[in-house]
Amino acid sequence: MLEEGLSYPFNGDSALGRIVIGGLLGFGSILIIPAFALMGYLVWVLGGAARGEEEPPAFEDWGEMIVDGLKATAVSIVYGIVPFVLLFASIFVAGSGSATGNDTAMGVLGGIGVLGLLVSLVAMFLLYYLIPAALTNMALEGEFGAAFDFGTIKQAILSADYLVAWLIPFVLAALMNVVVFVLAITIVGLVVVPFLQFYVQVAAFYMFGAAFGKVVDVSGSVSEGDAATL
Repeated sequence: MLEEGLSYPFNGDSALGRIVIGGLLGFGSILIIPAFALMGYLVWVLGGAARGEEEPPAFEDWGEMIVDGLKATAVSIVYGIVPFVLLFASIFVAGSGSATGNDTAMGVLGGIGVLGLLVSLVAMFLLYYLIPAALTNMALEGEFGAAFDFGTIKQAILSADYLVAWLIPFVLAALMNVVVFVLAITIVGLVVVPFLQFYVQVAAFYMFGAAFGKVVDVSGSVSEGDAATL
């Protein structure tokens, strides 16, 4: 899986052009719209990989790509509501305990806050495990609601293939951080970073999608073009 993931971004005749465009979108993400376009493209990568397509999708239908990125962002926000609310509530409770000036209240509220913080961190950890599968199912089914089809998503996230596909990007991210640190020594090196990040993202999302496709029946899924009507 790792070898296929690392080679996937280079498949096809337009590999260099895709990486250049993806890197430029990374550069422009501060302008928000390019960030949505990049997210939409990665959703297409998930769907294509799950369907067994050997080449990454082309950068076309930009309006539809941006819409898909917006929907992917909305999915992430919906999934993240509970963990983030719990996180901020835990911080607030712990802070309230410190403000009381009472040792007993400080200990009780502080303990509750720490416990809530640990639970919220576990919830966010699970969140990052779940979201790629949710987005893959959305890309395959062509429906926003498919991101919350827990019956189908459960098949993927409980599989060994998906677990491995989720763990490998951590290794890739660690290696990328080392490379980025080395590149950061020079301005020229920093210019390369967004292109490297795009390459790693496409490789990682390919592995997520391919693992999902091994477990879930995708024979009735929509094509990339149809997925734009999510």
